[in-house]
Amino acid sequence: MKRLVIIFLFAMASIVAKAQETINWMSIEEAEARCAEEPRMVFIDVYTDWCGWCKRMDKDTFSNPVIAKYMNDHFYAVKLNAETSDTITFQGQQYVGYVREDGRNGSHRLARALLKGKMSYPSYVIMNEEMRVLQVIGGYQKAEAFEPMIHFFGDEAYKVMSGNDFLKEFKSELGEQDQKQ
Repeated sequence: MKRLVIIFLFAMASIVAKAQETINWMSIEEAEARCAEEPRMVFIDVYTDWCGWCKRMDKDTFSNPVIAKYMNDHFYAVKLNAETSDTITFQGQQYVGYVREDGRNGSHRLARALLKGKMSYPSYVIMNEEMRVLQVIGGYQKAEAFEPMIHFFGDEAYKVMSGNDFLKEFKSELGEQDQKQ
């Protein structure tokens, strides 16, 4: 009986620990420094403070423990406010903060460079270990749609197969999460 109680407590502790897992967000400068020491893919969430869909991504998708664990294990995750006024140094170049270049809304020059001027929020930039842009993806993503996307890049399947072929073979861990709870 005592052994059963210990096993039960251990199982509950691991469920609680998994449920509390959050993405370890960092700045792009931190990700660049970490990549120099321990190469890893980089995921950049380009957002704004006023963006409702960005907030929903944080609440619904990025807070999912399965997503958070995978992101932490395979990527350096970066939050980049597209409207910050901070000067950011990236790949030896300084990007000056918030500027108005198109007569409408302004944005940070680094965000503009990463998104190639297509300023839509939220947007996600996937970079390889050398911090070269592989893909820019825009829009809100539910966890069920986001999970295969990050696996496609994090598992390096993009190097050997198409996204459609990958989706045919992909096995979600989100369903397993529901069964464990």
